[in-house]
Amino acid sequence: MSSRKKREAEFQYYEIPHGERLLALPNQRVAWDYGNIQESDKRHFHNLLEIGCCISGSGRIFFQSHAIDYGPGMITVIPQNILHETVSRTHIGSRWDYFYINPGDLLREFYPDNPLFVKRILERVNSREQYYPEALHASLASLVRLINDGCKVRADYSGEYIRGLLLALLTAVGNGGAKYEHRTEYEKPREDLCQISGALEYIGTNYMEHIRLKALADACNLSETHFRRLFVAYMHMTPVEYINLVRIKQACTMIERTDCSMEEAAEQAGYTAVSTFNRNFRKIVGTSPYQYRKNSRDRNGKHVL
Repeated sequence: MSSRKKREAEFQYYEIPHGERLLALPNQRVAWDYGNIQESDKRHFHNLLEIGCCISGSGRIFFQSHAIDYGPGMITVIPQNILHETVSRTHIGSRWDYFYINPGDLLREFYPDNPLFVKRILERVNSREQYYPEALHASLASLVRLINDGCKVRADYSGEYIRGLLLALLTAVGNGGAKYEHRTEYEKPREDLCQISGALEYIGTNYMEHIRLKALADACNLSETHFRRLFVAYMHMTPVEYINLVRIKQACTMIERTDCSMEEAAEQAGYTAVSTFNRNFRKIVGTSPYQYRKNSRDRNGKHVL
């Protein structure tokens, strides 16, 4: 019997722009996999909650234990740290509007004095992936479209308008889509990255500090040995490698968007020694921080790591 091929897990790190409540990525093309709508050996996950709306085309979304078919109007809600992959059925690909939010920050902003309500909604929103065909839940699809349209056409008070729509969307999703919840035989609590999700969240919040393995293991209620084994199995990298990846991604954003010195970028990313920062930067990005800044300014665009 041949051994099962090991799947790759690609981490996609997104950052919400300063002063905004979401990161909008409209009209994204999902590629055709040469008609191979089958289980893939590669998945990705991200650090924020992803809301997707299929604009055109059809295909399949693969999760850890199952797959779903999608078509125009399909709404997907995929929490952070859930492995998945979206594939198109046709050679022209499919098109999606995506936006990414931090639901905890938004709910705490609305309900600073009601932590139990925030906790309950977050548990429901983050428990697993959810998906809603437009034909069965037009109201939720309408909310997503209004949010996407509000991001594309800015006007006075558009920020507050989007803020209110996001709250309506989160509460609807927290209630299982208000009146409809697409149930399948696979619907059960997350089992893919949930065992180490506490560590991923801890790193995302404290990457600029010195992080000990014990603190990460404690965040997952695991022994250090068991935690490290699970982390490597799920992430295909060690905890230290993941911490460096998050730090360097943060440094890239600073270098692109500000005129900070490399010493400042290193310090804000969590490195006490510039030499360590330079070494890890070159290892992950493939060039020095100085060359990275020059390249990003020469092409007048953003580098996606």
